[in-house]
Amino acid sequence: MAGDVASKRHCIGLECQNDAGTLQCPTCLKLGKESFFCSQDCFKKSWNEHRALHKTPSNPLRNFFPPKVVSEPDPATGYYNPFPTFPFTGSLRPVYPLSPKRSVPVSISHPDYAKDGIPRSEQKFVGRNNITILDKKQQEGMRKVCRLAREVLDIAAREVRPGVTTDYIDEVVHKACLERDSYPSPLNYVHFPKSICTSPNEVICHGIPDQRILLDGDIVNLDVTLYHGGFHGDLNETYYVGDKALTDPSSVRVVETARECLDQAIGLVKPGMLFREPGTVIEKHAKSRNCSVIKTYCGHGINQLFHCAPNVPHYAKNKAVGTAKPGMCFTIEPMISLGTYRDKTWPDDWTSVTQDGTRTAQFEHTLLVTEDGVEVLTARGADSPGGPVAMPQEAAGEKATNGSHSGKTVKS
Repeated sequence: MAGDVASKRHCIGLECQNDAGTLQCPTCLKLGKESFFCSQDCFKKSWNEHRALHKTPSNPLRNFFPPKVVSEPDPATGYYNPFPTFPFTGSLRPVYPLSPKRSVPVSISHPDYAKDGIPRSEQKFVGRNNITILDKKQQEGMRKVCRLAREVLDIAAREVRPGVTTDYIDEVVHKACLERDSYPSPLNYVHFPKSICTSPNEVICHGIPDQRILLDGDIVNLDVTLYHGGFHGDLNETYYVGDKALTDPSSVRVVETARECLDQAIGLVKPGMLFREPGTVIEKHAKSRNCSVIKTYCGHGINQLFHCAPNVPHYAKNKAVGTAKPGMCFTIEPMISLGTYRDKTWPDDWTSVTQDGTRTAQFEHTLLVTEDGVEVLTARGADSPGGPVAMPQEAAGEKATNGSHSGKTVKS
């Protein structure tokens, strides 16, 4: 007797209506899950959304609480390191527990990923190189959200000082966003648990705010993005924590080099600029200061979507495609390291650090290409905290020894 004919399976690809074949996701197979697709192309198109399922175990609280292997909590504070067996590359350690997820009133417009962490609107454009051209009304929407994002970053930066936790800065940012009728874009983006990325010392980017106290001598990057009126505005800066950081030649060298790399890259932006060009200028200046450029992360298009085309790499000899045209919006956000350009990610699946534990700095602006140049939508105000500082003598000596920097001052 013949066996029963298997019922038809439907492809689980993004917006796919086809029947599935025998093709399954190899990661799901290892996890004991079924996930059938109709074709390899459909699997590739759906990958960014589908891979989020690999991070979603049966217990949904995993995104907010640490895994099973943890250090013993400090009896005095209750704080602990959730990854005690992880080979950290530098002196920084996570300090848990994370504070509870902060809420956003329903009266404030939410992006599509706010509920389940999946940015479906972005997935429709995966693998496409078509770049959105904003009309005049949309450009005004970007100007407004970027002005609000600058206000929030400046508020957060004024709280940077020794003794403050990064979780407190997250609380300040979250409150400031709500006061501006805005959603903090990082919150629940691919399950990111907080409203800002805080990245001290060897953290390149995507640091999760926790209970660690900022120390005199630290440097810390604050990366703020707001969603308001249907548009995202994205910027970040690296700040010195206390007077000790300002007198540390290496910290000043990497911070000021990153700042100048962004300034020089922005100087290229105008109609006709190739998106592969900023990387050449950035890497040349970084090397002149005996620094390296992180290659894993790049600038990105931004508008109604948090991340989209174009990609803007920060290193030389990249193969980015596309040409800048009036009405395009994108970020440039070079990440500069005192040591290696290679990165490593903590077990939280977010925090990216340098493999050798050396310090790193980053600066970012959202840019609008105009008919004859560029408008920096997230530009600093006259009273914005931070700003460029003079190189200490030792750092200046290192620069001169390296030999390739002209000594020209770049206006921020």
